[in-house]
Amino acid sequence: MSIMSDTAEKEQTIDLQATVKDILSIIDQEREREIITRRFGLYERRETLEQIGELLGITRERVRQLEKAILNKLKTATESGKVTSINSIEKVIVRKLTELGRIARVQDLTSHLLNNTSDQRERAHVAFIAELAPGLTVVNENDNYFHSVGIKDYGDEKKIRAEVDEIVATIKKHGEPLTIEQLHDQLSYEHPDHVRALASVSKLLAHLKDSWGLVKWPTVNPKNIRDKIYVILAENTKPMHFSEIAGSIKDSSFKRKNVTTQAIHNELIKDNRFVLIGRGIYALNSWGFDRGTVADIIAEVLKQSTTPLHRDEIVKRVLKSRQVKETTILLNLQSKPQFKRVAKATYAYEQK
Repeated sequence: MSIMSDTAEKEQTIDLQATVKDILSIIDQEREREIITRRFGLYERRETLEQIGELLGITRERVRQLEKAILNKLKTATESGKVTSINSIEKVIVRKLTELGRIARVQDLTSHLLNNTSDQRERAHVAFIAELAPGLTVVNENDNYFHSVGIKDYGDEKKIRAEVDEIVATIKKHGEPLTIEQLHDQLSYEHPDHVRALASVSKLLAHLKDSWGLVKWPTVNPKNIRDKIYVILAENTKPMHFSEIAGSIKDSSFKRKNVTTQAIHNELIKDNRFVLIGRGIYALNSWGFDRGTVADIIAEVLKQSTTPLHRDEIVKRVLKSRQVKETTILLNLQSKPQFKRVAKATYAYEQK
């Protein structure tokens, strides 16, 4: 696989596989090459220390020691210029990382380098080369961070992790999602792209349309139909018919969006966050809408009033929280015994 990179003078072709072979050729012993290729998954899937130890008949700890020693030897060789091809590919990676905000996940970096979707082997090659390139920093994967590559001039692994943690803490303290621009205003980075790149390294964060929040927040990481309904209504900022909500989900960028209109309606009924305010029309209860029938809303309007209300005023107040026909409100007002007419077209609530 080759990478094409435009320079001011000429087009330069860099071969990932050839560079990896050049690096491995420095290793004299077959067993050591076996350890490195299997640990990084250079030709097949990546293997654990235990798996390699069982294959070679040595302990897990011995595999770890050998891996560390081999990598140190390879780093020394690349730094001394024994692998000339790695210098060229490092320049391409640094250039691409500069465009991406100085750091990127290995998966994203590889895809950008190859200008298409990358496979596991290609990602392994990039990760292996980044591990040895003097000008790059590798952030190893764990529960909090994705496997990523950064430009060493802007920090080592410890510094990068601290910067990522700062972004997570800022969002957590705010209590709700923030845009990259808002995060940039609160932090001290040269450009919003740097903030976005660092945020992308964290496994604790998720984003939706450049709004970033904790991965457990449904507003940025909707995992089920109800969460997706919530996001659609929140983005719309006004009540919607359940068929409109279904259509918006199908047109969205959600990962799984093939849902039926009936399924949407069923979830709307079950979740207390959604309030039926008209025939098939739903709103969020956070907008100030209360659950209940039209009669319940009329009762609440009359209870909150210190004096009886004219029917026109009752209709006006009910329509603030319900999208129904005026005749529906008037029928409820006239037919329910708890609403007592105390004067011409004027009503009060009569407690039973």
